[in-house]
Amino acid sequence: MDAARLAAALDQGEDQAQRAFAAAPGWPAEAAAALALQRGRPRLALAWSRDPLIRAAAHLRLGAVAEARRELASLSDAARPALLRARAGALAGESGAEALAVQARLLARQEGDAGALVAAATLLGELLLPTDPRLSLRTLAEGLKVAELTGQEADAHLLAVLAHAQRALGAGPKAGRTAEKALARSAPRSPARVLALLACGQSAEAEAEAQAGELAPGWWRFLTR
Repeated sequence: MDAARLAAALDQGEDQAQRAFAAAPGWPAEAAAALALQRGRPRLALAWSRDPLIRAAAHLRLGAVAEARRELASLSDAARPALLRARAGALAGESGAEALAVQARLLARQEGDAGALVAAATLLGELLLPTDPRLSLRTLAEGLKVAELTGQEADAHLLAVLAHAQRALGAGPKAGRTAEKALARSAPRSPARVLALLACGQSAEAEAEAQAGELAPGWWRFLTR
């Protein structure tokens, strides 16, 4: 079974994905778990994975902060565990989340981890947006620069947060274009898809996506502060 077939099964539902996975015993469980997380099926990711990073990320999708922290407890303070610890703090509404995100960004720079750097810039952009949208915009710009330097498309989650920052600064038409781009690139049932739909003014659709992906409300709490 290839990734496209499993992705299609994941989009059809958990039962279909379970059957597809069971019918392909040679398929690597961790690869399947990573794909399940990407396609907005965090409970399947937990069922299939033993990787603490994947499991912590899945718990965070569900809003299970304590469980995520238990998964991360034995990991070193590298960029990716630090990033998930920062996200846990943000979901819990803790005042120290911003400092954790800054530390995760520093570690990502030191390690040359482009993906973690983009994710850290995105999280910092979220945390800064309620109080300083201009600084949020500048922070998100670093993530855009990383994509440019690595020759990759800008990350959908970053673009979705960027759209909200642009709208907060009064750039409505530009924000709309950014939100549409984020929506086109986002995976189903993902935080990026929910935030992009909210930026497009499609709140009912955003709620449906969040429910389908069992996404905790903390992922968009920064928009209501």
